Amino acid sequence: MLIAIFAFFGVFLLIVTVGMLLFYRQAMLQRMTSVIAGQVHKPEKSLKSKLQDSGLSITGIVEQFDRVVPKSVLEVSVAQQRLIRAGYRDEGAVKLLYGAKAIVPLSLCALAWATGAGATNPMMVYPACLGLGYLGPDFWLGRQIKKRQSALRRGLPDVLDLLVICMEAGLSLDQATMRTSQELKKAHPALSEEFGIVVLEQGAGHARADAWRNMAERTDVDSLRNLVSMLIQSEQFGTSIARTLRTHADTLRTTRIQQVEEMAAKTTVKLLFPLVLFIFPSLFLVTLGPALISMKEAFKEFLNH
Repeated sequence: MLIAIFAFFGVFLLIVTVGMLLFYRQAMLQRMTSVIAGQVHKPEKSLKSKLQDSGLSITGIVEQFDRVVPKSVLEVSVAQQRLIRAGYRDEGAVKLLYGAKAIVPLSLCALAWATGAGATNPMMVYPACLGLGYLGPDFWLGRQIKKRQSALRRGLPDVLDLLVICMEAGLSLDQATMRTSQELKKAHPALSEEFGIVVLEQGAGHARADAWRNMAERTDVDSLRNLVSMLIQSEQFGTSIARTLRTHADTLRTTRIQQVEEMAAKTTVKLLFPLVLFIFPSLFLVTLGPALISMKEAFKEFLNH
């Protein structure tokens, strides 16, 4: 019996060895040829590198679904404006957005079918998946816009302080804007990007007022609109721009403090709902629970008698 087992394993190893030699014969010949010829063997490319070499990527695949979604020229322009406000300026961002509007609903429907959630009520589940999947990219884009606008509002006082320092050091407004965009790339990347676009537009020949107005339209932030209007007015009337910027920065900080105080004052009203829904029922249960148990025992004894 033992001899038969050893013979079986020996025949098995022999078959595996012959099969590997036949299967990897071409690879072995190529390796031996490269060693003899002195050539360096290049490692085999991964699947990701092969896809990149062939021009295929997840972004490219999503962009192919752009043609599925019907859209007008006005809708495309509005979507492009919203993408710019969110910080996405690539040419393929619009195609990627509309491609996501086609892929996400199909993915949600496939997920509902795979998990069996669509079998319970398909007339409600699949239309809900299609609707939520179609509107999901728009909601995500709106959230990104609000996030970027909040970052612009938070960083504007610091940017104005640096602008004032640069202008009081002897730089002009254009040079101070360029210097500020270079210095604040890590601290406030969104504002640094917007100020860099202003510098590029002025270098391309746009007037200073038009470049600042374009920034206000791109960002759609009220504090930046006020800043642009103040800069244009100070330039027209010949007042000190550095003093105007300092005053605006102080105003923004005061407004921020007032907003924080307002949010702190609202907490007392907002705490009322969790108190009523979660804390008061537990307090009633703890305080009245023993009394209810005692009353139940007393009534039980009374009824037994």
